[in-house]
Amino acid sequence: MPLYKTLIPNSQTTVKIWKIDESFDELLKPIFLKPESLNRVLGMKSELHQRGFLSVRHLLAEFGYTDSDLFYDDNGKPHLKDGKHISITHSFTFSGVVVSENVVGIDIEKQRDKIGIIAHKFMDYENQYLNRDADDYIRKLTVVWCIKESLYKLFATPGLSFLQHTLVIPFELVDTETRAWIDYDNKKHGYDTTFLEFEGFTCAFALPIS
Repeated sequence: MPLYKTLIPNSQTTVKIWKIDESFDELLKPIFLKPESLNRVLGMKSELHQRGFLSVRHLLAEFGYTDSDLFYDDNGKPHLKDGKHISITHSFTFSGVVVSENVVGIDIEKQRDKIGIIAHKFMDYENQYLNRDADDYIRKLTVVWCIKESLYKLFATPGLSFLQHTLVIPFELVDTETRAWIDYDNKKHGYDTTFLEFEGFTCAFALPIS
């Protein structure tokens, strides 16, 4: 499938989402991979992960980049050779890439009931406004997770804890945006976050407060 969705939250930032319904071979054939990337994708045991990896390279092409333009630092954070900021995500049949002049993070997750089992591991403050008995609890919980994962990716600091260092300001699903904070090493960092839902998935991305 071609590009699924493009979002332009501001003049410096673009988000692109891909729906992965091609086979591994269909995804691999049109793109060039540097040797280490080819070895990496061929070494993956899950075809789902392989297809996710390759779909991200197709998204790079949508931005005008190739696999060779992408590299990772020692913390596993992706970077572009031209100095722009990038964040990458994939979950089951969707992948997403955001490119920005500013530090940025993105996450996509499938909405699943089992996230409720681990809620206590990534949520504290948010328990004050989320209602476990509400029909939209799992959807809101997934938004919180996606936002916090986005923060984790953009901050890229070892030791950052979802539970202890991040919080998401109260929101309603119709809002499609909220504010979030990282409180780490006695410093507070604020972020504008946007979220959306599609086909049983949630996507969120975070940018520094403008």
